[in-house]
Amino acid sequence: MRVPAETIPAPPFPRPALWANVAMLRMDQQKGRPVLIEFWDLCRPASVRSVEYLKAWHERYEPHGLRVVGVHWPGSDLGRGYETVGAAVKRLGITFPVLLDDDGTYRDEFETPGWPARYLFDGSSWLVDYEHGEVGYRDTETAIQELLGIDEPPLAPLRPVDDDDAELVVPTADQPGAYSGPYTAGEVWAVVEPPADGPGAVQVDGETMTFEGPGAYRIVAHEVSTAGELSLVPADGTVVHEVSFAPGLKAAPRA
Repeated sequence: MRVPAETIPAPPFPRPALWANVAMLRMDQQKGRPVLIEFWDLCRPASVRSVEYLKAWHERYEPHGLRVVGVHWPGSDLGRGYETVGAAVKRLGITFPVLLDDDGTYRDEFETPGWPARYLFDGSSWLVDYEHGEVGYRDTETAIQELLGIDEPPLAPLRPVDDDDAELVVPTADQPGAYSGPYTAGEVWAVVEPPADGPGAVQVDGETMTFEGPGAYRIVAHEVSTAGELSLVPADGTVVHEVSFAPGLKAAPRA
């Protein structure tokens, strides 16, 4: 969503603070370049999905001057700590700077309502665009291109369900714990906590999946929204905190 020009300045990054992929950043040293900030949580499926867009924008627009900053604001103890976040950053292939906001200090500056949430500031550190949730990817990229003076087709949606014209089916509500049972969804995700002494494992519909660290993982994927029956059996020492269902495309009618 666009905001009135020069009304909301970018809050300075907290100091001292822990960072991944960079020693430290200062907001006042970003003058002259747009800055895209996204709050995310490694244990939120929506955040993990949205991070893929940050990675793509960082790769495409960083050479043109865009600064992408991920702010890891955890919703629970499961996602706190430098080692935990650093391992997730590496596992997810994130190369842009990530600020660790374990206590929500920086989040409070924005009054961010949830995850994911992104904020685009211009080269003078004024807010020009923001989005809350898994929405507005094309709008954000259009705003990035305007700030950089780029006139190119935007990236294609990284997932068909992100297309503005996609017709989606409402999925089953998220379920606590290691849920097994019926569902309707395009994807199934699990928030997994492996044992402290090694990788975790979960049997999903009869097949074993392993997990190196705590976080949200996609465990089932369908091309369109599908009605299925989930069987989920964690191995000893592995905890499944939640099972999350993502919307899928509405199937085309049969001829």
